[in-house]
Amino acid sequence: ACEEVVVQAAAPARVIEGGLPTEATVAHVLVGKYADHLPLYRQAQIYARQGIQLDRSTLADWVGRAAWLLRPIRDRLFEVLKTSEKLFADETTAPVLDPGRGTTKTGQLWAYARDDRPWGGEAPPGVVYVYAPDRKAERPMAHLGGFRGILQVDGYAGYRPLAEKGAVRLALCWAHVRRKFYELAAAGNAPIADEALRRIAEIYNVETSIRGKPADERRAARDLTSRPLVESLKLWLDAQIGRISGKSRLAEAIRYALTRWDGLTLFLDDGRVEMDNNTVERAIRPLALTRKNALFAGSDGGADHWAVVASLIETCKLTSVEPQAYLADVLTRIVNDHPNSRIDELLPWAYATPTPAAAVA
Repeated sequence: ACEEVVVQAAAPARVIEGGLPTEATVAHVLVGKYADHLPLYRQAQIYARQGIQLDRSTLADWVGRAAWLLRPIRDRLFEVLKTSEKLFADETTAPVLDPGRGTTKTGQLWAYARDDRPWGGEAPPGVVYVYAPDRKAERPMAHLGGFRGILQVDGYAGYRPLAEKGAVRLALCWAHVRRKFYELAAAGNAPIADEALRRIAEIYNVETSIRGKPADERRAARDLTSRPLVESLKLWLDAQIGRISGKSRLAEAIRYALTRWDGLTLFLDDGRVEMDNNTVERAIRPLALTRKNALFAGSDGGADHWAVVASLIETCKLTSVEPQAYLADVLTRIVNDHPNSRIDELLPWAYATPTPAAAVA
């Protein structure tokens, strides 16, 4: 058959052009680092025990290449979230290596989350992380450009300029109020703090009974039951602040609540609003685990990669999508020229199995 023409099919496109790793292999590294919180040096050690020699820098190159390809999906995810009626926002530190000083600098990972399930909303949950080198108020201003609605946050003053522009209403967090009284009560012999905790618990008990119900039902129940409790708490706090030293930690805890009262009571008038910011704080815990194990990001670019990949992985978790299979499939589609006009097909919730509304409630 020496006269025959030999034809060889073109090699399939890969995330790592000309490299050996498949998209599933790269996805495995991403999930190991950002979902299972295994730093790359530990993954290299695991591969070495199996007879596969992979340098940590090689794995880092794979992560960087994959994050670059996945960035448009993270950006599209954020665009969709910003069309929502309500978002949660919070931030956490991200130590980043600063070679010029031989130490680390403190960057920030900003988290923006949507979860409408507590009031029966139909929009799928999701979370997006954005890295920034600092915690200036201009960061959320830039990130949330175009967003109009309710933003549920903690007491950080950096979100106030968003409300001052008029497009955003700030709902504040009762968990932060409660935490200050809890710290005092935990130290012992704090009857006023104990009473504050009891009163706040009564309001939370109402929330437990209405979770998953429609927004109108939640607002009506709050108007009937929670509003009298909140108004009574306000009168009681006003009375206590005049009986104690203004320099005490207890006075500080009371003032923290009273000076934020409008934002704390917004939930009474809108059934879509939660009492606290715990939804986004839960979304930040995985970042804290990755930070604890990896200690720091190698560069601003590395922290940015962290934000991109973690956004997709954590949204997968919220929508009950298996992140390993999701990332492997998405990376395969991208390198095989998936059209940008159909990018919504690559969002995590496009891979989710519909859950009956009753099960969600």
